[in-house]
Amino acid sequence: MNPPTPLSSFFTFIFFLFITPSISNPPSLSLSTPSLSRSNNSVIVTWTGVDSPSQLDWLGIYSPPDSSLRNFIGYLYLNTSPTWQSGSGSITIPLINLRSNYKIRIFRWTESEIVPTRLDHDHNPLPQPKHLLAETEEFGFGSGHGSGYGPDQVHLALTGERGEMRVMFVSGSGGESVVRYGLGSGQMDRVVRARVGRYEREDMCDAPANTSVGWRDPGFIHDGVMVGLEGGKRYFYKVGSDAEGWSNTYSFVSPDENSGETIAFLYGDMGTSTPYNTYIRTQEESISTINWIARDIEALGDKPALISHIGDISYARGYSWVWDHFFNQIEPVASKVPYHVCIGNHEYDWPLQPWKPDWAMYIYAKDGGGECGVPYSLKFNMPGNSSELTGSRAPPTRNLYYSFDFGVVHFVYLSTETNFLKGSKQYEFLKKDLESVDRVKTPFVVVQGHRPMYTTSNEVRDAPIREKMLEHLEPLLVDNKVNLALWGHVHRYERFCPINNFKCGSGPVHVVIGMAGADWQPMWEPRSNHQDMPVYPQPARSIYRGGEFGYTKLVANRGKLTLTYIGNHDGKMHDSVEILATGEVVNGEITLLTTNEGKVNNVGKGKEGKTSYLWYVEVGGVILFSVLVGFFLGFMSRAKKEVTNKEWIPLKTIEEA
Repeated sequence: MNPPTPLSSFFTFIFFLFITPSISNPPSLSLSTPSLSRSNNSVIVTWTGVDSPSQLDWLGIYSPPDSSLRNFIGYLYLNTSPTWQSGSGSITIPLINLRSNYKIRIFRWTESEIVPTRLDHDHNPLPQPKHLLAETEEFGFGSGHGSGYGPDQVHLALTGERGEMRVMFVSGSGGESVVRYGLGSGQMDRVVRARVGRYEREDMCDAPANTSVGWRDPGFIHDGVMVGLEGGKRYFYKVGSDAEGWSNTYSFVSPDENSGETIAFLYGDMGTSTPYNTYIRTQEESISTINWIARDIEALGDKPALISHIGDISYARGYSWVWDHFFNQIEPVASKVPYHVCIGNHEYDWPLQPWKPDWAMYIYAKDGGGECGVPYSLKFNMPGNSSELTGSRAPPTRNLYYSFDFGVVHFVYLSTETNFLKGSKQYEFLKKDLESVDRVKTPFVVVQGHRPMYTTSNEVRDAPIREKMLEHLEPLLVDNKVNLALWGHVHRYERFCPINNFKCGSGPVHVVIGMAGADWQPMWEPRSNHQDMPVYPQPARSIYRGGEFGYTKLVANRGKLTLTYIGNHDGKMHDSVEILATGEVVNGEITLLTTNEGKVNNVGKGKEGKTSYLWYVEVGGVILFSVLVGFFLGFMSRAKKEVTNKEWIPLKTIEEA
């Protein structure tokens, strides 16, 4: 072997001096576990060796793992780790079972590579997957509850029949599943089979629901009905099979027709939260709403209750995995009490929907993200048999309008997205249903729908539909003495006086309760001479307006129904109205409160800083107002006497938050 020459030694020296330093180890990516046991378990993603980190370097979450690099389900920026500038860091991500494995990838991205036309729902630029730095191995869910094949997303519903309770869940397989139930956790000796169904990508009506970006396999939907239930008893149950795994054991209290009491939690427009950014805005506040309701359900002990979610359910809008997040998020409450829904624009509306009259041409648009009501119709199964054809391969839209008795309240659900005009199937259903209510059995009637009949929000696009609702539906509500009408769509709380044709005095109390999670909202009705300023004071018919996220709680007995607005930031009451079985409304026309200092203030001063003033205060001026305040102070100094709808009830103030 010849010894190295001086020239070869020189080139070797140059190679190691200049070339070797430029060769570095590529970034690495690792996971804290290769297998998760159930939905909402977390995985810790750790990376090292990222040279010259950029503020825009990002982590993509992919399921299925072989998805195109552009078709992530979510992303997080590496700079959410406190050590990101060192080129190393870690992020903890709770994941749910999507019945498919996951893969995590990290990418380099710089400001010069931002694509102005590729934006998320908030008009922020979506990250670009041009420069892949590292990726993990595939990982997913193991055996047991929430596994790739086992049951997940458990939720209950009433069937409308006495002694029954429906339970639905999702799995990764269409194999036979059952519901085991009984009066003790060790006595679940009764068994019913769950029927199974699913839908396909071809059933979706438009983008993004039918595209590779939005579509993910929804799994198999199982539906079983527990029968022969005794009223007011706590039942224990679990779902699944020996072959594919069992859920946890849950329990619920069956409805009791003889209890003389009704308890319900009601809201609209909640949505869901995801632990990562995605293509659309998600609703982080929805977590607080569910947590407070879980507290309230726990406090009930062995009293039955229900939840009512009146439209704009998950806000998936064509991104199917958002539905999975929603059902996992509500499972802690929906597995304990029946969860009832009505359809909203974000579950249904698409360009070719069958009913779109000329006056509604700009109302019914693309809000459903191409889902055309399919996930809503199959993932829920409400009482009744209402349905409308879609005019496409998609199955008929279900769960549109229905009713049931729950304790002393007759609940009615409507669809504001399908035909409700005189002569329609829905109108005839509502007319017949309201006319046949047994007011001895159920002295209170509560009607619910998504888009409101009354609102002082500056939602001008919906003005034509409100006019049609007032023309066609309001006479039915008034003539049949409906006590309470609840609506969503406007992402605020607003309570009206007992109202008929914009006049206070008689008719249902209308309340907008779309404040459970969604946070974008047109401002309140503007002044005629200052379109950028809201009406102040608010119209006399609007008794209370609040900007606080939250929900409402309904408690009724045979003599009185109380609806309370509970705020998310403190879990306390912020407004309340009482409706007597005689039809009288307590606190329905005037709303005053006493603060901790004993001072009298107007309620209706929420985040928006708006105040409720009565029409006679506006007309009569300061003198008459002073007289009323004096009367109030005198009233508060003596014992409460006979209740009428003109007495004043002190309420807790809304904090400026």
